Amino acid sequence: GGALAGAAGALLHRRGPARRQRDHRRGDQRHREPRGMTVQQEVRAAAAQAVKGTIWGVGLGPGDPELMSVRADRLLRGASHVAYFRKAGRSGQARRIVEGMLPDGVVEIAMEYPVTTEIPLTDPRYNALLSAFYSDCTTRLQALAEAGHDVLVLAEGDPFFYGSFMHLHARLRDLVPVRVVPAITGMGAAWAATDAPITWGDDVLATLMGTLPEEVLVTQMQQADALVIMKIGRNIDKIRRALRRAGRFEAAWLVEYAAMPDQTVQRLSEAEERITPYFSIIIVHGQGRRP
Repeated sequence: GGALAGAAGALLHRRGPARRQRDHRRGDQRHREPRGMTVQQEVRAAAAQAVKGTIWGVGLGPGDPELMSVRADRLLRGASHVAYFRKAGRSGQARRIVEGMLPDGVVEIAMEYPVTTEIPLTDPRYNALLSAFYSDCTTRLQALAEAGHDVLVLAEGDPFFYGSFMHLHARLRDLVPVRVVPAITGMGAAWAATDAPITWGDDVLATLMGTLPEEVLVTQMQQADALVIMKIGRNIDKIRRALRRAGRFEAAWLVEYAAMPDQTVQRLSEAEERITPYFSIIIVHGQGRRP
């Protein structure tokens, strides 16, 4: 109703006063001698073109469904189309989090990465492959939205915090309606698991990616009071060296699978010299002003 009325108003405005007067004078003549679409058909066509579905970036939180927002839960249980990223041959962590929450008949759109750790980040092929992948995903989601469908894109943690959804958001926001549902981040669940505050008083918190060069890691570790280090995986040895050089190694905690059934928490110095899961998080607490 509202969209139809708006389209009608816009259409009459475009016709102008002279056209409206001619329409009035001609009256029934237009019905006897139709030329193209009638006014009603034009209005309905304009309204249909104006109605687009929304692409939702839905943050799922760190992994425990009970830590999901009420809004995310409501959207998931009423979803008609759900999209999520995953590694080829895997179900995907985001999809596992919402198991049992989606309604019957929901259309699932699995977006499988063409590459994850097979090619180094510094290889030009890495960006080329991922750029083409995100463009293809954008085309698929845009087509659904323009057909009037709402699509929920599942995002582990928060959609705007180092996630894949951001690449879609940048491409889609000027094409179709896009909205974001924020969520608890994985690092929030990780420092909660250590049972100690991450920052005190005016502590400075730095969030570092393990993919950074070792020298950059050392510099940032020395300058910040509290640390969150993500994307560990095969970077664990480099991170250990950087923490030792920065004098922060003994204060570091390793949290694996935060807020999930198989969560583990231990001091990094007590962990075995092994490669940890890629989504593990290292925490170094701040020790600033306290009450």
